[in-house]
Amino acid sequence: MIKKSLQNTILLNIGAFVLVLILEVLSMWAIKDRFDTNYSFFLHGFKYTIAIMGIIWINHFVLIPFVFDKRRYFLYTILLIASVFFAAYLKGYWKDGWYGVYKMIFFLIYTTGAGMAAFFVRRNILFRKENAEKEKLQKEMELNYLKEQVNPHFLFNSLNSIYSLSRQQSSETSDVVMQLSELMRYQLESSKRDAVLLKEELEFIENYLLLEEKRLSKRCTIEFTIDGDVLGLKISPMLLIPFVENAVKHGAQSTNEQSTIIVSASIKNSTLHFCVDNSKPHKVSLSKRTGLGLENVRRRLSLLYPNSYVLEIDDKEEKYHVNLSIDLAVSKLKK
Repeated sequence: MIKKSLQNTILLNIGAFVLVLILEVLSMWAIKDRFDTNYSFFLHGFKYTIAIMGIIWINHFVLIPFVFDKRRYFLYTILLIASVFFAAYLKGYWKDGWYGVYKMIFFLIYTTGAGMAAFFVRRNILFRKENAEKEKLQKEMELNYLKEQVNPHFLFNSLNSIYSLSRQQSSETSDVVMQLSELMRYQLESSKRDAVLLKEELEFIENYLLLEEKRLSKRCTIEFTIDGDVLGLKISPMLLIPFVENAVKHGAQSTNEQSTIIVSASIKNSTLHFCVDNSKPHKVSLSKRTGLGLENVRRRLSLLYPNSYVLEIDDKEEKYHVNLSIDLAVSKLKK
């Protein structure tokens, strides 16, 4: 996705450069005879195009993202004026002195303004498109989790575990009922929200694993660790659980062999490092894991945390490994 976006940006700017060059050549066509050769005429247009696009590129790729978007409006204005003046001086002073500089300044202000207008119109269109897609995704997520993720199969197995514990008059029965209740409540409530506390999301995963550990009895060893300060950090709800569910489904649940599931979450500054490892049974060791869940997670990550996450999945013969890093401070979640 990043590669495609870069290609689109490059093609768009090449197209803009060619368009400006054509307009510059056409605007000077009436006085073409003043130039000694066709080469000097086209070279003149090419140099002016470089000056125009140079200011536009500096503005678009340096000043706007690193100054304007950080709300340093006064500094942005000073730097933009300085860059226009510097380019006008280099281009106009050598030919017509200060008159050439003034003339070039007004010319660059006009072209830069036109370029900024096009830039912000395009940004607004992309922003609206992303917001529409996020809202659609949010609705899809809410419906999908009500219909699929809170699935009857999981609920049926959980109730069977509770029934078995109650028959044994186990002291853990009440705890398991409470865990299932918390899981169902969290799934229903969080699916309606744009962001939840990371602490709540990790507590949900912990309760889910505790319930699965009791259901899977002694044939699965489950470890879950949290390292770092999670206070104040927020994350898109139900973003991490598909990796854990897959570890249970394709690992311990698919075999009667002894299996392991290791889940860890570590937080450094505002970056979450989330890892899931599960052993794979021999009979399905060559299978490739696919499905709507992981594709949905990838899509949500690209929309909500663009250029601020890394997802690595390593499907080995005897182990499946997921390593996800997200900078939670850089997101497009609604504040």
